[in-house]
Amino acid sequence: MQHGNRKSRTSNQQNCQSEANNATMTEYPERRRSRAPGWCRRMAAFSFVLLATVWIGHHFGLVETMAYLWVLALVAALAAISLIVAAFAFSRIWTYGGPGGRDVAFGVMVALIVLAPYGYAAYLMLVLPPLRDISTDLDAPPTLPTASERTADMNSLLPQSPGERRLQAEHYPLVTGRRYELPLNETVAAVGAVLARQGWRISGPLPGANARIAGEATIGAVAPSLGLELPADVSVRISADADTTLVDMRSASRYGRHDLGDNARRIVVFLSELDSQINSQLGLGQEDGR
Repeated sequence: MQHGNRKSRTSNQQNCQSEANNATMTEYPERRRSRAPGWCRRMAAFSFVLLATVWIGHHFGLVETMAYLWVLALVAALAAISLIVAAFAFSRIWTYGGPGGRDVAFGVMVALIVLAPYGYAAYLMLVLPPLRDISTDLDAPPTLPTASERTADMNSLLPQSPGERRLQAEHYPLVTGRRYELPLNETVAAVGAVLARQGWRISGPLPGANARIAGEATIGAVAPSLGLELPADVSVRISADADTTLVDMRSASRYGRHDLGDNARRIVVFLSELDSQINSQLGLGQEDGR
């Protein structure tokens, strides 16, 4: 009897141990580990590194502009896909638990940083007119001395349509020419000084005595856009009119159907600096004449 009781107690202990193990397994199930958070982090980080690399390469002339634009499109696609993967990873973590929250948060943060310039560009496309060639003289725009450098994959130089002229007048009222009470040669020197400060690539030497005889001078340059640093052809025309000088300016983007307001901004900033330059010259002249 005692032997049977011991055997029964041993069997009961084993059953209790088995039930405890089952309860433990039920209470702490094995968590499912998803690969999505890691892919989210890696894709976002790669898009950021690729954006920085291609921008630096284009800035120093190591990457051609068309290849640069294609890579920018690839960067936007990678960052957008990383956000989609982040949403999927978050749903898996929310449903099944497990690690990966830090990877998802890092990926979302980096992807949003990468996509921020694209979002700002999209906003400008919505609020600004789709123009790519801006001039202070809509009837007779200055010629572009650097237009011969344009290739087939760049924008064509076409006259502005009546609708484009109306859009420019409505959205960019500050894009107007200047008239200065200076002789032609002094105005050309002032324009050259402002161009030198801008750091643009000037197409040739500043006009000399021949310009004074002809009564008109045109200076061409190539300027980078703000942020993306896409090239634009720039022309400054200085015309003598009796005892005054008239200055007109034109800026035309080489790439893109929308300049995002860059050409108008370039003209307004340049002519404002030219105003300051000429005012300082007139001030020095008056001071020397005393």
